[in-house]
Amino acid sequence: MSERIITPRNRGFLFLDAHPAGCTRLVNDMWRSVAARPAEVLGEDAPVALVIGSSSGYGLAATVAGLARAGIRGVGVSFEKAPTERRTGTAGWYRTAATAELAEQAGREMHFLNGDAFSDAMKDQVADLIEERFGRLDHLIYSVAAPRRTDPETGVTYASALKPIGATARTQTLVFDEDGKPDVREVSTEPADEDEIAQTVAVMGGTDWERWVSHLAGRGLLAQGFSTAALSYIGSPLTADIYRQGTIGAAKAHLERTARTLDARLGELCGGRAVTSVNGAAVTQSSTAIPGIALYTGLLRGVLGGDMVSPVDQLSELWDQLTGVRPLETDEEGRVRLDTWELTDKVQDAVAERWQAATTETITDLADLDWFRGSVRQLYGFSVPGVDYSASVETDVAWPASR
Repeated sequence: MSERIITPRNRGFLFLDAHPAGCTRLVNDMWRSVAARPAEVLGEDAPVALVIGSSSGYGLAATVAGLARAGIRGVGVSFEKAPTERRTGTAGWYRTAATAELAEQAGREMHFLNGDAFSDAMKDQVADLIEERFGRLDHLIYSVAAPRRTDPETGVTYASALKPIGATARTQTLVFDEDGKPDVREVSTEPADEDEIAQTVAVMGGTDWERWVSHLAGRGLLAQGFSTAALSYIGSPLTADIYRQGTIGAAKAHLERTARTLDARLGELCGGRAVTSVNGAAVTQSSTAIPGIALYTGLLRGVLGGDMVSPVDQLSELWDQLTGVRPLETDEEGRVRLDTWELTDKVQDAVAERWQAATTETITDLADLDWFRGSVRQLYGFSVPGVDYSASVETDVAWPASR
């Protein structure tokens, strides 16, 4: 037993520990928010899904929505750190344990593997498990945000960079001091060189997604009508210099080209589909690291309030489309657009007006900072309603065992 009281310790948006009870409650709340289908398909007829990056952000939302709404069974893959004597496990470790428990209670056969999704060893492990337990794969959701990737063929490790392309980018960003007071400041980011662009594409583009599909196809595991979606983001013109027009944008463009290649290939192979799913803004562990995104998201919440569409609601819509409850709708680039609520002219004009007016003195009137700060803390299991943070909690939680 390793019970103790856990208090939040952080450096900016990065917290050093996670709260197991808070992470569990958060996953439970996500599950309860999903509207289950009136007549779910269970048992051997339930769709078999693989979610790569299943423990956080939109990947977690895909896993929870898939289990609670689409009745999926299958495999989730993530890379999390176990608890030690000195530190708690990562938040994703506890979220995975909570998701597995809910899946078991609902009668869903869901296996969770912890390791490097970029490696061929993990691809073999997943393929073996799918072959042994299910015999086929109906859907693959790819949601990996990593700072680096080692190519399993060459052994070369690539590192991603958050930089603009072509010129220095100057953007406003939001930070908080040690007392939690907000500060709006301008930051400058020098442009990436060609090697940094190429490395970012190698990490965050479509190469590994394509390797997963090829690996599973080579094992004869793709079901007739198999579909796969890689989760992506376009975002606002306000953040375009550092995001969509920067190194990350180059990687996203590569992801979209990969989708079109895979879509044609899967159509011939198994009558399948491959798409990118463009999701709306959300507070995630990866998005808070991008200059300007925190400010933008806080202002967006200030404009929309509760009309922001949560990740789990967006992924419920994606599952409906992938499983045929509603037609699969794509734009002219072959992308499923789950971000239209964010990018209307009315919303973007209102956010742009607040962006121009945002200063350290005015930000509390323009952005929903209480919501933003709470959302960041909830990424690590803190500030979750209904959790007693004065009580000691067991930190030595086991990784879910395969049944």
